[in-house]
Amino acid sequence: MHIAIAGNIGSGKTTLSALLAKNFGWQAHFEDVDTNPYLSSFYEDMQRWSFNLQIYFLNSRFRQIVDIRKSGKNVIQDRTIYEDAFIFAPNLHDMNLMTSRDFDNYKSLFELMSSFLQPPDLLIYLRAEVPTLVRNIQKRGREYEASIRLDYLKSLSERYENWINGYTEGKLLIFDVDNINFQDNPEDLGKIIERVQADLHGLF
Repeated sequence: MHIAIAGNIGSGKTTLSALLAKNFGWQAHFEDVDTNPYLSSFYEDMQRWSFNLQIYFLNSRFRQIVDIRKSGKNVIQDRTIYEDAFIFAPNLHDMNLMTSRDFDNYKSLFELMSSFLQPPDLLIYLRAEVPTLVRNIQKRGREYEASIRLDYLKSLSERYENWINGYTEGKLLIFDVDNINFQDNPEDLGKIIERVQADLHGLF
């Protein structure tokens, strides 16, 4: 069983991944941010490092999905490969932070990789308004995220909504994190767990 959690920067993906993995006794596969050699450089100069960063994430997430399928274990994944391809890379291109040449190269690689992939059995989307994202980003205090622009977050949010509205790859659950606090409120976490369990029973 493969559950993936999607959402904008600061929506709570990593926190919910850890909480659900603990509750269900499943493995959690987290996004590679602490050892990513391009992330801090990217936030300092997005135009220079956008292609490098997206290729790194594409490679990292493809390997992660291959490992998930090979393991045969129940896994919760923090962010999907689809978000890189349908949200982050095209957003950088449209903001003139990635050249058309690099973007076309990136799309070609993704199309090849995606032909070998299976989508997650259940996708959980964490919807959040920009003020919520900013508050969470400030709360966790990653130095390289301090320079994230508001227009960048807003543009990503719009792309997330468009992607989710057209998502047909499999089962989908949406949680509005502006109105719930699953990190600090056990009742809110319990409601999420109940809904996830209900959907999982339909997958076995």
